[in-house]
Amino acid sequence: MRRSLRAFVTLACAASALSAAPGAAAAADRYVALGDSYSSGVGAQNPNLSLSCLRSTDAYPPLVAAQRPNTQLVFPACGGAKTDDVLSSQVNSLTADTRLVSITIGGNDIGFADLIVSCTFGNCSSQLDATRARAQTELPPKLDRTYAAIRARSPQARVVVLGYPRLYRSDLFGGCLNATLITYTERQKANQLADTLRDVIRARATAAGFTFKDAIPQFAGHEVCTSTPYVNGIAPTIIDSYHPTKAGYRDGYTPLVRQVLG
Repeated sequence: MRRSLRAFVTLACAASALSAAPGAAAAADRYVALGDSYSSGVGAQNPNLSLSCLRSTDAYPPLVAAQRPNTQLVFPACGGAKTDDVLSSQVNSLTADTRLVSITIGGNDIGFADLIVSCTFGNCSSQLDATRARAQTELPPKLDRTYAAIRARSPQARVVVLGYPRLYRSDLFGGCLNATLITYTERQKANQLADTLRDVIRARATAAGFTFKDAIPQFAGHEVCTSTPYVNGIAPTIIDSYHPTKAGYRDGYTPLVRQVLG
C-alpha cells in the first residue's frame, strides 16, 4: 500500500512538472471579429473567404491574427451587416473563453456608405444633414444592445470598437476623378457625418467598458483624392466604393487593433 502511494505521488509530480514545463503549448487566444463591411474586407476587392459576406484575407482581422502568435481567428463579420444582424447571426460565435473581440458597426444602420455613393448621382446635402440627426437619436440604443450582448457572452474578453474614417480631405476645394460630381459642401458634410458617427460610437463603447479607437487620425492624409488613399472613391465595382483599400486595412485599421489586442 505504501509502495503504491509513493508511485502515485511520483506520477502526479511528474505530470505537474510536465504541464508547467516552458515548452508546454499554451491555449490559443480566441479572437472573434464581428461587424460590417469595414471589418469583412469590402473595398480590398478580394472576397476570397466568402462571396456572400465579401470577407477577405486582406481585411484587418486575418492580418491581425497572422501577426499575433497563437491566435485562433473566428470571422463572422459580414458586408452589409447592421446591429440587428450582429445580434441575430454573429454574437453566437462568442464564447465564455473568447479573449479578443473587434467590431465595426453602426454605419449601415444609418446608410452611411450607400448615402455617399448616392451623392454621385444627385444632390445629397439635405440627406446628409438628416442622417447626422438620425445617427444621434437612433443609433445609441442599437449600439447599447449590441455591446451588452457581446459582454454577456464573452465577459472576460478585451473588446476594441473601431470608428469610421473621414472620406475626404477637408482642404480640397476642387474635385478629383474618384469624387466626381460630389460638391465641396457635400464632401464637408460627409466628413461631419463621420465625426458624428465617431462621437456616438465612442460614447456608447466607452459606456460599455470597451476600448474605442478613432480611425480618423489614422486615415488622415490618406482620404479619397490623396496620392496614397486608404479609402476608395467611386470604384469600378460599386460596392467597394467608400470602403478601405488594401492599404487602409493593412496600415489603417490593423495597427489600431494591435494597439489594443497586442
